[in-house]
Amino acid sequence: MKRILVVAAAVVMVAAGCGRDGGGEATGPVDPGPTSSSPDDAAADACEGVELEATEIGVTAEEIRIQVTADVGSPLAPGLFQASMDAVEGFAEWVNDNGGIACRDLVVETYDSRLDPAEAKNAQITACANALAMVGGNTLFNPDTVTLDSCADQSGQPTGLPNLAAIANDAAEQCAATTWNISGVNEPCGSPTSGVRTFQVQTAPFEWLNEQHGGTLEGYYLVPQDLPSLIRSGTYLLEAQRAGSIDILGGIKVSGRATQPDFTSVAQRIKESGANYVYNGSEVPAMVMMRKEAEAQGVTGVDVWACISICYSEKFASEGDLVDGTYTILTTLPIEESDDNETLGAYVDHVAEPDGFAANSWMAGVLFKQAIDQIVAEEGPNAITRATLLDAAMSIDDFTADGMMGPKGPKGPQECFVVLQLNGGVFERQYPTEEGTLQCEPIGEVSLDPAVAAEELS
Repeated sequence: MKRILVVAAAVVMVAAGCGRDGGGEATGPVDPGPTSSSPDDAAADACEGVELEATEIGVTAEEIRIQVTADVGSPLAPGLFQASMDAVEGFAEWVNDNGGIACRDLVVETYDSRLDPAEAKNAQITACANALAMVGGNTLFNPDTVTLDSCADQSGQPTGLPNLAAIANDAAEQCAATTWNISGVNEPCGSPTSGVRTFQVQTAPFEWLNEQHGGTLEGYYLVPQDLPSLIRSGTYLLEAQRAGSIDILGGIKVSGRATQPDFTSVAQRIKESGANYVYNGSEVPAMVMMRKEAEAQGVTGVDVWACISICYSEKFASEGDLVDGTYTILTTLPIEESDDNETLGAYVDHVAEPDGFAANSWMAGVLFKQAIDQIVAEEGPNAITRATLLDAAMSIDDFTADGMMGPKGPKGPQECFVVLQLNGGVFERQYPTEEGTLQCEPIGEVSLDPAVAAEELS
């Protein structure tokens, strides 16, 4: 599914932020930003005539070494985030084909965290010993961030390990001082860790869906149940839909180990309740089995089948008529518009199976390069350390990955999105309608105690 839609003509996009009016309100749709990630001229000039040195763990005169950690080999979900690893390796290939980074080759090490907190911890220890930074990681269960916070640098100082994450789902990783989270932080860092608290969530996509269907949507959210962090995040995502005016009748927990018969009772519940809306927060197989069982049980009243960005994939689209009509919500430009954006086009060309999660990992690579280019331009190619990388990365508060996403900072939520619908095997843009744009809206807020809300899931 490298280019499901062929864009008729290339559109030259001009630099623009996520628009705000005088009162701080978003004014989407907006063009998210510049289109090229060609090497920074100032950084390239700074390399000329310089004798390169080994300046940090993971930085030699010849190479810069990074590590991507992702949940891949768990029997619970085999191959879950393989695309994240592929994306970072593809990013390095692209960088090296275009002159490298800081006059050096970019080398990628991979570590499989296996949906296991112990392996997530071991991944940090391995990266601390061998890499300049962790880049593009996608680890769902990562509650222990001691190594991220205190990893010693080449001089023995506990600088910490830069973690430019694609998706940091665990609150501990999200809020670690060295984490820059591409996917956004929903629970503001520093808020209480128990009891009722406020979460920042996107509600606008759900408001739009409900408006398109006469304001009558009511139904269920399928919550992934196999990890505590997933159940926790599922509780406030459920409330985001309610805040978006959809009448959520309940959250239904589904397991990665589920088989189709496990969805029989779910389908019957949907049918008996008269629900016309089902949103899948779990994996592709869960959505496919849900649709198969719904068909088998004669569920015909659902007007909106929707899915998180994991369904934005060739694997899902290949299910054909069964899943036709499914909506998905992205926070990046869709790959079908890769002719419009040079960095997006490079992503599509260098990743065999681009999907919503791989895009975040690629963009984490773009963030890493932007920070390194900034260091080199200002201080030279021998100034690269974990400390300078952290300073540079954390100073970037309007990152757009060269226009692939709306602007955000290290800990902020994602404010911009695009809604797609799968029609005839093709993901088609629904909102906003103009190619090359994202809809940016003020972020919503919901208040709840995730522990209490989790007990109410069935």
